[in-house]
Amino acid sequence: MRTLVLALLLGAVLSFFSTAVQTRIGGLLRRRPAWLGTLPFVLTAIFCGAAALAGACSLPLSAVILVYTAAPVLCMAGAGPGPVQQPSLRDFAAILLLWLPVEFNVGARLVPAGAQGYLHSVAYGIAILLGLVLFLCFRGFPGMKYNLPRSRRDGWLALVGFAASAPVLIVAGIAVGFIPWPHLPVRGAGTMAAAVPLIFFATALPEEILFRSLIQNLLMLRFGAGWRTLAAASLVFGAAHLDNGPQPQPNWRYMIVATIAGLAYGRVFQKSSSVASSAALHMMVDWTKHFFF
Repeated sequence: MRTLVLALLLGAVLSFFSTAVQTRIGGLLRRRPAWLGTLPFVLTAIFCGAAALAGACSLPLSAVILVYTAAPVLCMAGAGPGPVQQPSLRDFAAILLLWLPVEFNVGARLVPAGAQGYLHSVAYGIAILLGLVLFLCFRGFPGMKYNLPRSRRDGWLALVGFAASAPVLIVAGIAVGFIPWPHLPVRGAGTMAAAVPLIFFATALPEEILFRSLIQNLLMLRFGAGWRTLAAASLVFGAAHLDNGPQPQPNWRYMIVATIAGLAYGRVFQKSSSVASSAALHMMVDWTKHFFF
């Protein structure tokens, strides 16, 4: 049942690849901005249903989720509906309100240990859905590139990006002690093949939506698409890995490697027509690290 819940959330996120879905929801929210106020209650109800299936639903947890979903909505409602060309401080604040509570597992103490991983994934899915509704539909920012690839070039960009960045990441990762020397994979071909869509949909695409479609794109709209902006967005991406293992935290080794990877992901995002291109590169890097290091 937990897998079904996560699959339904993923399906909802992927449905926004449809221009018709974006147009319909965006048009509705811009004609009737007050409807945006129902979104926190709908998303909180979804989370509470998922928590109930895990035997983890409680009034304090429900209150935390309602506050979490309401905060960015209130922030964006004050900015007003789009389409807009340049982000305001409210837009950047809304991103922080979406990202940081999930990053720091706010409310984790209210969840039984056995349900924490599952409900963290549910919360991440809700955060991505909320971000897409707010930034893609309500505010209507250009350049998010949340659409299916539009040419073969998007695929080639991911492959070229991998060929260019993988050697650098390997050398840097070994040099700082983040990864060991490479080894042959110990998992079977079936497991390795099954990991491709899992890594893409569970890790690569959600992170690319947040760090490229939202953070990097808004920085580019505000400050231009030069190398300084790319470096700043990559540094943010790297810093987001300070609280990740396997090394002791703050994990400076991971931050250094992730910042370098962020430069590659961000450059592919700039050159491609779809966030799926940088997500494909992201997936290839994570997949290689998982099975060969």
